[in-house]
Amino acid sequence: MTAITVNFNPIIKLTDDQFYQLCRSNPDVKFERNAYGEIIIMPPTGGETGNRNLEIGADFVIWNRQTKLGVCFDSSTCFKLPNGANRSPDVAWIRKDRWNVLTPEQKEKFPPIAPDFVLELMSPSDTLAETQAKMQEYIDNQVKLGWLINRKARQVEIYRQGKPVEILESPQKLSGEDTLPGFVLDLQIVWE
Repeated sequence: MTAITVNFNPIIKLTDDQFYQLCRSNPDVKFERNAYGEIIIMPPTGGETGNRNLEIGADFVIWNRQTKLGVCFDSSTCFKLPNGANRSPDVAWIRKDRWNVLTPEQKEKFPPIAPDFVLELMSPSDTLAETQAKMQEYIDNQVKLGWLINRKARQVEIYRQGKPVEILESPQKLSGEDTLPGFVLDLQIVWE
């Protein structure tokens, strides 16, 4: 199953509150919204991808609990990006000082902020071109560092502000660089 894009714009352009209500009224469906206002219905992940997403997320949570530098988010969190898109990366992280400027209502709904870091782990239903476009959209909307992990090809694409995409073949570890100080992801949990 692949993602389905539906364009309701000729009939109705959903406001942010209406999109939020659509998502809340359909909790078993994962929605995203692109910069054009089109609704994207995302298929659920399979067992292998879901397991690896959780394992990767756990490493981020443990690191973040130790450093207390920011706030971690899982794939069910939808962010309102500066270009108007609503996106849900598999893992996201925001520096604490940036998160703390949001109001309680902004934090409760779909936070109007681009994460500092995002990670997308491709599942069998994802296409490389669409996922690469999503990664570029994150970078174009103020995300500082992004990792696209492609298990099938055993590749990682690293996206950084103002730099070309770096492609690594079967890396064993990834460094969080300056964005995630001291964080290292052991990719054995992804490749095995």
